Amino acid sequence: MGKNKLAKFAEMETFPHVLQYPFARLQQEAFPLRGRWREDFFHNDRPIVLELGCGKGEYTVGLGELYPEKNFIGVDVKGARIWTGAKASHEAGMTNVAFLRGEIESLTSFFAPGEVDEIWITFPDPQMKKVTKRLTSSRFIRRYLEVLRPGGSIHLKTDSPFLYTYTKAFVELNHQEILTDTADLYDGAFEDKILGIKTYYERQWLSRGLTIKYLHFVPKEPAGGFVEPDIEIEPDSYRSFSRSRRVQ
Repeated sequence: MGKNKLAKFAEMETFPHVLQYPFARLQQEAFPLRGRWREDFFHNDRPIVLELGCGKGEYTVGLGELYPEKNFIGVDVKGARIWTGAKASHEAGMTNVAFLRGEIESLTSFFAPGEVDEIWITFPDPQMKKVTKRLTSSRFIRRYLEVLRPGGSIHLKTDSPFLYTYTKAFVELNHQEILTDTADLYDGAFEDKILGIKTYYERQWLSRGLTIKYLHFVPKEPAGGFVEPDIEIEPDSYRSFSRSRRVQ
């Protein structure tokens, strides 16, 4: 591990709003804030909003600035990424923002049933080859439902036509309630405060002429269980190498 990463990890240990619980640690000790985020961490009864795969935390911090009446928690397994948003929110003295280093698969170890009000999924890897790894697949939606309050919603923001097409098909096939759906968030027809939040990579993708898709829906498992869409989806015209690097 490079010196820069080591320095970031060391600095994050000093941030009171950063909790680091990778899988190995969860095997040794229970997460202390499960079911007690409002009482023991935020010290209020405001809604809790998660950003899953938050990367550098730009969206977590941006949402926290726009909506001071809500609590925001950015979740990512990569500590070096989280450092950017953690440092910015710490220096700004934000009290409604936290960061959690851990796996999304461990979500139910971090949050009790009904403890979460909203979930944001921002620019995840579309996982075009593996359905079960897509953050909007039935495998993950079921996990989100375990921590979401009844009527809680999910926001997907993506540059990937593949993931947007898949998720919309999944949502429609399973009769989920769609609150907002747009294949081009910045076409001028959609007005919302979230338009003002653009991550570093989002600005890059926009400069390349890629459109940003946005889908906001309320998940609920059908009586017969979720069904995965059996459709052919055209792969993205650019390859996703990692969360932080996409090329034409």
